[in-house]
Amino acid sequence: MSEVIRAELARVAAHLGVADAGFVLERPRDGGHGDLSTNLAMLLAKPLKANPRALAQKITAELQLPASVVAKTEIAGPGFINFWLAQDALHSLLATIISAGPAFGRGDAGAGQRVNVEFVSANPTGPLHVGHGRGACLGDAIAALLEWTGHAVTREFYINDAGVQIDRVIQSLWARIEQQLGRPAEIPEGGYHGQYLVELAQALVAKHPELAGLTAEQGLAFATVAPGLLRAEQEELLRDLRVVFDVWSSEKAVRDQGKVDAALALLAERGLTYHQDGALFLRTSEYGDDKDRVLRKSDGSLTYFVPDIAYHIDKHERGFERVIDVWGADHHGYIPRMRGVLRALGYGEDYFEVALVQLVKVMKGGEEVRMSKRSGEFVTLRDLVDWVGVDATRYFFLMRPGQSPFTFDVDLARKQTDENPIFYVQMAHARMSGIFRVAGRDPESATGDVKLEALPAPEDLELLKKLAVFPEVVARAAKSREPHKLTDYLEDLARLAHGWYHKCRVLGEAADTEAARLALARAARIVLANGLTLLGLSAPDRM
Repeated sequence: MSEVIRAELARVAAHLGVADAGFVLERPRDGGHGDLSTNLAMLLAKPLKANPRALAQKITAELQLPASVVAKTEIAGPGFINFWLAQDALHSLLATIISAGPAFGRGDAGAGQRVNVEFVSANPTGPLHVGHGRGACLGDAIAALLEWTGHAVTREFYINDAGVQIDRVIQSLWARIEQQLGRPAEIPEGGYHGQYLVELAQALVAKHPELAGLTAEQGLAFATVAPGLLRAEQEELLRDLRVVFDVWSSEKAVRDQGKVDAALALLAERGLTYHQDGALFLRTSEYGDDKDRVLRKSDGSLTYFVPDIAYHIDKHERGFERVIDVWGADHHGYIPRMRGVLRALGYGEDYFEVALVQLVKVMKGGEEVRMSKRSGEFVTLRDLVDWVGVDATRYFFLMRPGQSPFTFDVDLARKQTDENPIFYVQMAHARMSGIFRVAGRDPESATGDVKLEALPAPEDLELLKKLAVFPEVVARAAKSREPHKLTDYLEDLARLAHGWYHKCRVLGEAADTEAARLALARAARIVLANGLTLLGLSAPDRM
């Protein structure tokens, strides 16, 4: 139903001259304002230079919605357009949800568009911290939302395995190995002091007794295993977090395969570079950046910007029509220069996007936790997962916009009460499942072939109408790259499901009401499970 209304609104917007209007179609908080409401008229008012309310009247006059879907349309306030769903639409909804099952909520807005979502991309120099965890959950959820809306998505991790930090972790590991062998050794300036390298050195010395006979030069050559071993540990943790990448790209490979030189040649060929004071500059100021950027310094060394450009050119050459990078908020200033060079290369305004992730503060026992014994500097992602579990870790990281600072309350995430949002949502699914367990029936036995009038309570229809908008919520969350819109919806749905469970008896009612409410319970169970599954969460039948 919501898909039908959205498609018609989009058609009218395009007819009026505004494609891809980005309007909202949602369930209003006040049921007196209809079953669905849109802000389309207010969004179009500025580009069309029209009065929003007058424009709303024009839009409603243009709408061609079947009477079987919308019973009434009304303009409210400054130009909201409210819709009341027809009884026929509500009657068919249960059958639609039950028939679609795990596919309910999926759409085809992306129509196979190839999208690369690159996230985490941590240096292989130590454990992942909670900030990496937030980026991992956000990137994975954005990828899932895009998949649910028809996009062909590739999840990618870019390994920063070249540069000074790699040399330092190799030197630091060899120092720890020498210490394990009873030799005096110091961690190099700017090196890595965490306990994780002590643990790694212990394991390597136990496995390779020949290390005792190596020279310093041979030892450093051996210690080049450090980045690979640390990256493998990162991959294992991410897999435990249910984050699995399709592609692992290497900065070292980008350099070794000549892609950096090819990128410089391409930029020069397009007339985008120039020399000044012995340095090579890129004309990014002509494409939205605040100044031109240095590519090669006067001493002949390349800036870190160059391999990043080469890497994004490589993504384009692999056929991606859109790339979405998930970056820490401290990289905000880096966005205009990257967007500028990709625009200069003719990749299009919509080719490159960045989703920013703000800092995470961890509270445990009423106090901020600042570091881990293992890292010596920060709270590791492994610590957090061990404290609260995978479901709570993922949900808490997704329930707020990524660009907002976030305080992760460990004590709340561990609570088995309604105060804990993930417990509250999962309990709603368990309660819907419990109805069938008590009845001694398989949920599959409940069909959508029921009479709508057999749902007599207001709570019946409120729950049903909330289920109706799930596909719209998924579409909006995907379009805006905001998974928290889905967690907000799931918490609202859980509230209605819990209320319905307590107020509306299912078993022992008249036969038609029992059948209708069993169908409603099955539909709610499907939507809750679909929302949880989309976000990489479990949907337990018992709690």
